[in-house]
Amino acid sequence: MEHPGAASQVVDRLPQLVRARLEQGPRSVLVDTQQLLAVRARFDAEQSESLARYLEASQSPNTLRAYRSDWLAWSAWCAAEGRQALPADPLDVAVYLAAAADTRKPTGQPAFSPATLERKSAAIAAVHAANGLPSPTRSDVVRLTLRGIRRTRRTQPTRKRPVLLHTLEELLAGLPAPGWPTEPARRRDQLLLLVGFAGALRRSELAALTLDDVTVDTDLSTGEPLLLVHLASTKTDPTGIHEQRVALPRGQRPHTCPVCAFANWVALLEVNATNGSTALQDHLAPQSPAVAQSTAPQPPATTRSPASTQSLVGSQPPTGPQPPAPPRSPSLSATVHTCHAYRGTSLANGSAHPLFPAITKHGHLGGTPISGRAVAELVKRYAARAGLDPALFSGHSLRAGFATQAALGGASDREIMRQGRWSNPRTVHRYIRTANPLEDNAVTKLGL
Repeated sequence: MEHPGAASQVVDRLPQLVRARLEQGPRSVLVDTQQLLAVRARFDAEQSESLARYLEASQSPNTLRAYRSDWLAWSAWCAAEGRQALPADPLDVAVYLAAAADTRKPTGQPAFSPATLERKSAAIAAVHAANGLPSPTRSDVVRLTLRGIRRTRRTQPTRKRPVLLHTLEELLAGLPAPGWPTEPARRRDQLLLLVGFAGALRRSELAALTLDDVTVDTDLSTGEPLLLVHLASTKTDPTGIHEQRVALPRGQRPHTCPVCAFANWVALLEVNATNGSTALQDHLAPQSPAVAQSTAPQPPATTRSPASTQSLVGSQPPTGPQPPAPPRSPSLSATVHTCHAYRGTSLANGSAHPLFPAITKHGHLGGTPISGRAVAELVKRYAARAGLDPALFSGHSLRAGFATQAALGGASDREIMRQGRWSNPRTVHRYIRTANPLEDNAVTKLGL
């Protein structure tokens, strides 16, 4: 079986008809192209395209991307073995999954996990269902093959390390230096880390946030500002019918306060949206030395030291009208909260302005949001800056860190499940056991 890295060779081995269907057909491999052709014959182009668009939107982009890749690999294997991909013979599917289970990486490790093989089986079943065909994966030979693979691969799942509170402090300590051109990335990344941790958000949920989804409200019990994050769609609520929201209170310290981080980041987004990146650069530019010298208190002339007098030699004072000094960015104090001064933003106007846009290395803000994979890479990058092994962390480390840290802090199962929107207590209990394996454990009553 081909190693997953040989994607270009796999595509070259596909028959021309298969390649044409993948390249020219609908973007979703789960859409029945024959049915869409029939729709186009009965309705005009606008109506048929509307139907195709909504059919494609019925599945998440990540699911479609994975299924498309799985179907491509299955089609390539069938082409190489002289078998039929659609409709498929159940025995062919079982042999394909067994061969995939035996595929190895150059390091000798299995190329596909049991979960990935089950997803491959699900992709084959989904394409058959979309084309009105019975699923070959329901047969005993396929089910027993997958069961045998799971029993053979009795290994613990690899879980990433959670970002606990002290780890979060280390990540925040690695933020870029203030000033242009790193200040935009500094403020965006600070907000992302704090919201991802305190809100127990998945990486896809972080990437999908817009300014319309976040509002600053008041905690009626304390009078302090709090951040309300509305999740338009989640992994467990893809249609958004449950109106899931998470509340983030004001932090005890300004540099760990999600509301302050949001207010500071929105201030830059407004400057950039109103006047462009050049104005944003001027907004963040440090005060020029000449202006700083003119505004600083000067000692009397009779008390100047030789060194201070020598520093003025060779520099003539400016004459005539001078251009105004560039505006300075508000000082982000490490001891004073800035969230109390936030009064809303005009960018939350229904235009779905991304909360976490892409930023170039030159400090320019893009108009598209970062991807879920970029969130994971961001966490890994700051873990490396903190001297930690980036391979041990991922985008899920923020969500896992919330549950583990909350359990260490004495939060109940109900409280953790409410903020993290978990519906299965087993998931929360796994985090709690990781945090404190002796909590509510009868072994502590043995008297050893």
